[in-house]
Amino acid sequence: MRWTLKPKANKTIVDQLAASLNVDNFIAELLAQRGINTYDQAKKFFRPSLKDLHDPFLMKDMINAVSRIEKAISGGENIMVYGDYDVDGTTSVALMSSYLKTRSSQIATYIPDRYEEGYGVSYKGIEYADDNDISLIIALDCGIKAVDKITYAKSKGIDFIICDHHRPGDQIPDAVAVLDPKQEDCEYPYKELCGCGVGFKLIQGLANKNKQSINDLIPYLDLVATAIGADIVPITGENRVLAYYGLQVINEAPRTGFKAMLSQVKKDALTITDVVFILAPRINAAGRMKHGLHAVNLLVEENFDTALSYASEIETYNSDRKEADKSITDEALEQIHDNREEDQYTTVVYQENWHKGVIGIVASRLTETYYRPTLVFTKSGTKLAASARSVKGFDVYNALEACSEHIEQFGGHKYAAGLTLQEEQYEAFKQKFEEVVSTTIDKKLLVPEISIDMALELEDITPKFYRILKQFAPFGPGNMTPVFMTEGLNDTGYGKCVGTDEKHLKCAVQKNKIIIGAIGFGLGYKHDLITGKQPFKAAYTIDENEWNGSKSLQLKLKDII
Repeated sequence: MRWTLKPKANKTIVDQLAASLNVDNFIAELLAQRGINTYDQAKKFFRPSLKDLHDPFLMKDMINAVSRIEKAISGGENIMVYGDYDVDGTTSVALMSSYLKTRSSQIATYIPDRYEEGYGVSYKGIEYADDNDISLIIALDCGIKAVDKITYAKSKGIDFIICDHHRPGDQIPDAVAVLDPKQEDCEYPYKELCGCGVGFKLIQGLANKNKQSINDLIPYLDLVATAIGADIVPITGENRVLAYYGLQVINEAPRTGFKAMLSQVKKDALTITDVVFILAPRINAAGRMKHGLHAVNLLVEENFDTALSYASEIETYNSDRKEADKSITDEALEQIHDNREEDQYTTVVYQENWHKGVIGIVASRLTETYYRPTLVFTKSGTKLAASARSVKGFDVYNALEACSEHIEQFGGHKYAAGLTLQEEQYEAFKQKFEEVVSTTIDKKLLVPEISIDMALELEDITPKFYRILKQFAPFGPGNMTPVFMTEGLNDTGYGKCVGTDEKHLKCAVQKNKIIIGAIGFGLGYKHDLITGKQPFKAAYTIDENEWNGSKSLQLKLKDII
């Protein structure tokens, strides 16, 4: 692990924030590090308001999108809501279709089959629309690169509205409206919406035209918050507002499908982290193991018993996903162990029978293990398909772009992407990818980094400090859980390894007569560093430990040295 301490913020700003907010300098420093420099900015940060959402009509083509949908509704046209099969796509389809169904009965939903159709807009989906007299398709979380397919749909008299957040290619599809804040000529103030977030802006635009207020749309925000968490977009600006209110909906008035999924989960209040690790994998499992429409059906279902039945099915898919994920990860690790060279900058593996639905998860696990830009390939029809994952600070999308001579199709983000290529191109691509990464990556990025916000002493960790810290949530990219560091710690003498295979480290640390409990998941192998009361330093986050009905603060260790 590479420990890096964030530079100190401007002292004048920190002092002014501490005085105006009546908080200590530690809190003011954390705010300033996050670009919050004034009382008003702090107020917006701690008290997110729906009034701070941007006018949807600032987004390029929003007027065209709203006008075309209104025309379709008033003319009784058949509308199809089309979305990708992952969490962002399925929540987007649930969001858009359930809203439109309050205005029209002529609404169909479509999720492409991961195996037969692959990612994004498909010819099969367009044919389905043509066969069913559908004249307008609203594509969510996909479509920004579907130039040929949208031209084909147009030739059949089918209009497209695209709501996407992926990076556009050189050519923008000839759709009625393309809503994507990442377009160069789109002046929308916030660029980091997920696909479901762009979909929400469209229903906000429709609501504005129909004299509905933002409060009428609050029940849809549980879907938006889930997509924000699952798609790992920054939880800053508009996303922070949407996630904040979406979590309130999940915890206070969840839709029936969420209630069914959570019926077996004993949790007081779900955080974004819980959404990512409890809800998102289950929603994803449908598209990975069976079909994404199963997830949409659960998310829009209003009868609790029916939702429980759907949730039970999805639980089975999730169990199957876990088994496939574990066995493929084991096989991939064995393949890497047998073939890896010492000075490799990338991890690229392939096996034709690996389950296409879980290669993204496997790529993430391999990245955690070897900390290299990673690609996991499998056979998909006559081609090879891969999921790419990257390390912090390295843009894998740009690296793939530099290998485009060997790739048939690719898309995605800085840290996660997907691609297809012809089998005969595999070896040449693999070689080129290694070459591109090895010549462009900063070598220090190949060592995992712990970014530490500031040094603390144990006496600084008070209940009041933690109460304010909790108000920094929801946490995520752009607003990560604060990480602290303390030097000169000793174990009280009772530190031990716990858990399966004694993988975890449990201890109580002390300094200056202050003692606080600590848990280090995956740090069991570092137990020797704390024995005999030898001093060590720790990087950690702060959370609450509940035991026998009483709560106490504890350190969640990220690393010790």
